[in-house]
Amino acid sequence: MQALRMSLVQADLAWADPTANHHHLEELLAPLAGCTDLVILPEMFATGFTMEPEHHAEPVDGPSLAWMRRQAARLGAVITGSLAVSEQGRHRNRLYWVRPDGSSEHYDKRHCFRMAGEHEHYAPGQRRLIVELLGWRICPLICYDLRFPVWSRNHDDYDLLLYVANWPAVRRTGWQRLLPARAIENLAVVAGVNRVGTDGNDRDYAGDSVALDWLGDPLAECGSAEAVRTVTLDPARLQRFRERFPAHLDADAFTLTDD
Repeated sequence: MQALRMSLVQADLAWADPTANHHHLEELLAPLAGCTDLVILPEMFATGFTMEPEHHAEPVDGPSLAWMRRQAARLGAVITGSLAVSEQGRHRNRLYWVRPDGSSEHYDKRHCFRMAGEHEHYAPGQRRLIVELLGWRICPLICYDLRFPVWSRNHDDYDLLLYVANWPAVRRTGWQRLLPARAIENLAVVAGVNRVGTDGNDRDYAGDSVALDWLGDPLAECGSAEAVRTVTLDPARLQRFRERFPAHLDADAFTLTDD
């Protein structure tokens, strides 16, 4: 593992306007060229958290993924965030992991937020994604997944756990408490990237994007305004802590099923 420069992009998103969001995010990202290894965008960064995928979802190889590829190449960094996509007649809340060479992988949100009817409009994913960057094993998840520790559980298969989100201000206490819990229980760095502003359904978002160490202590914080924060992660500190406090060796074994 090498030192990893990670950038949290906490943005105010235009409602259901991918072109406007692409332009605005491109301005926020411009200073990061050559200065970061990983850029994290919010959930559904092109549209906001829409429950009308029949009107706003893109094809799996659509314009927002093409935009991500251009940004990754321009910045010389991996870029990740989620989009509403349509695939074979079904809609997905899909996180893309896009590398500077244009290659990509994806993760489909497992836990659809039923209180907003997401489970009625989007099909859930069935598998986690583990990717590698500079020797770091990284598990990217989406918003409501944060509430489910079994799905987020570290099976000694990741070092960095990411959540991209549109997490409303009215429930910010859950965001602020669950992110440190996931870091502590999984002996991993955790990053959560949320949006700010107000969406087309008049929901307010307070941001609170943060990177946390394995003790739940902040490494970088974005507050409640639009912000971009870059933090360098030191793998040696994580490795030393895991050697001194190997709680993972006493973890309970279990298997997830879809029954």
